Amino acid sequence: MAKIQMTTPLVEMDGDEMTRILWKMIKDELLLPYIDLKTEYYDLGLKYRNETNDQVTMDSAQATLKYGVAVKCATITPNAARMEEYDLKEMWKSPNGTIRAALDGTVFRAPIQVKGINPCVKNWVKPITLARHAYGDVYKNVEIKVPGKGKAELVFTAEDGTEMRETIHEFDGPGIIQGVHNTDKSITSFAKACFSYALDTKKDLWFATKDTISKKYDHTFKDIFQEVYEKEYKDKFEEAGLEYFYTLIDDAVARVMKTEGGFIWACKNYDGDVMSDMVSSACGSLAMMTSVLVSPSGVYEYEAAHGTVQRHYYKHLKGEETSTNSVATIFAWTGALRKRGELDGIKELQEFADKLEKATLQTIEEGKMTKDLALITELENVTVLNSGDFIKAIRETLDRM
Repeated sequence: MAKIQMTTPLVEMDGDEMTRILWKMIKDELLLPYIDLKTEYYDLGLKYRNETNDQVTMDSAQATLKYGVAVKCATITPNAARMEEYDLKEMWKSPNGTIRAALDGTVFRAPIQVKGINPCVKNWVKPITLARHAYGDVYKNVEIKVPGKGKAELVFTAEDGTEMRETIHEFDGPGIIQGVHNTDKSITSFAKACFSYALDTKKDLWFATKDTISKKYDHTFKDIFQEVYEKEYKDKFEEAGLEYFYTLIDDAVARVMKTEGGFIWACKNYDGDVMSDMVSSACGSLAMMTSVLVSPSGVYEYEAAHGTVQRHYYKHLKGEETSTNSVATIFAWTGALRKRGELDGIKELQEFADKLEKATLQTIEEGKMTKDLALITELENVTVLNSGDFIKAIRETLDRM
């Protein structure tokens, strides 16, 4: 059978540890036999990032802006232990953070639901997509540990030298201070990405903050979202039969438990971090979670929501058998291939992505799965497969289809 032809390359970002091993298996077994795969390859493994002083990460981000679609393997964000293990020149920043900043992107994450692995929240019959703002708040904070009595102030000095000043607290003993910030530009980009993605995926959009308490910081998020909606998206939403609404974050948490799912829930940076883990855990596993970074200009970067599976990698190096779940990494590839097919008008590529996803889920539903899923499935008499055999089982299902 002739391979599916591509016209524009994907940006391919290779990664680290066990996910790097799976990456090659997925390409060899599930992609290259069926697609004349065109990619512009970047090695984001920690060793090569160190050799290039992390220039390779910036280059991959610029290539993504050029070609419009990327697929990324999980990568290591180094800590002190990794500095020593990999003999690093410095503690390089998170590749995801660098790419998010370059693309001005918003992260959308959704659970991959499959029969036999039911959410803890029984009425969640459709995936809930979390849209996480990927800039500012506690991730860009400044902190002071207060040693004793004194006055803490919030001061802004304008370009012309004028000052705005607010007292934070009069301390009568030791304590702590934290300063966070955001920008109208970043919040506007976040809002546009959320509205565009909702239209693209034909899903209602929720947005939630705590504006009743944070009357300037959180209220600015609420106001910018409403302004962007009214000016640019209201008519499009109504035409598509979609709903946008704002509510308080505590109300959203209470309401989400009683829904059937199937919508996008937009959150500030930390809220999105927490709630995406809550949704993924309630649906089974981080290894069953899609993640896509979307820029306001319509650039897409697909990845798995989990890390590099370090523990399994060390077992692999010892020659021990692993049973590592590759579903999220497979779905990163299918997401990127489908989007590339949409943008280039290649129907066969879109259909292949759909079939590979169905084959992956069907393999699990037939009782063939990795150990992490076998521990939580409601299916009986399942077969636990190792990392490679699971991918080969998916290929057998795909060939039958």
